[in-house]
Amino acid sequence: MKPKALFNWSSGKDSALALYKILQEDLYEVSTLLTSINQEFQRISMHGVHVSLLEKQAESLGIPLTKMELPKEPSMEEYQQIMSKTMTEIKAQGITHSIFGDIFLEDLRKYREDQLNTIGIKAVFPLWKQNTSILIQEFLDLGFKTIVTCVNGSYLDQSFAGRIIDQKFIDDLPENVDPCGENGEFHTFTFDGPIFKNPVQFEIGETVKKTYPKPKNSPEDEDREYIFWFSDLVLK
Repeated sequence: MKPKALFNWSSGKDSALALYKILQEDLYEVSTLLTSINQEFQRISMHGVHVSLLEKQAESLGIPLTKMELPKEPSMEEYQQIMSKTMTEIKAQGITHSIFGDIFLEDLRKYREDQLNTIGIKAVFPLWKQNTSILIQEFLDLGFKTIVTCVNGSYLDQSFAGRIIDQKFIDDLPENVDPCGENGEFHTFTFDGPIFKNPVQFEIGETVKKTYPKPKNSPEDEDREYIFWFSDLVLK
């Protein structure tokens, strides 16, 4: 019997490729997708995608969806409490593994592993340390389709929001931007590909600028704000 696993689903390209690889390997029974939702706006954390599109994604994937709702600006303590409660409930369903699409971020991996170890769940990283230039090409070659929903203005301008990722998009990226956006440069919504029964239908809405204050301990430009551009997707 294969061990039961949850898949940490962001709705974006790294999640889609990692899930594809996990399903191809067939070592785990993926019992549920887990996605963090902003409780107030009913949108996926950081990606800005409305929960209605997330639900259509899960329906097309044919995997049950678990939504973890978070307050608008949760403290680390609040986040950990909600996560611990959610994971304890998930473990009670017989789930022993938690799968992530992370590629490079060592601190994030250690945090995930440490948190899961406390409740006896093992973390799995199918894309870990792989070359992101190769990964994005593999993603496109497999027939996945994804659209940029959020752009970090520290790396990219507004024009990148709402673009479908293709070879032209990759060629247009500045040299300091990872082709998979692994440093938080951009986030995506994957709407078609080999793991989907049907494409998720949507229309591209307006592009919205949002600013967030930098931490007080930021260096010399502490009075500045972080700028993000969000391309709103509307379910058809």
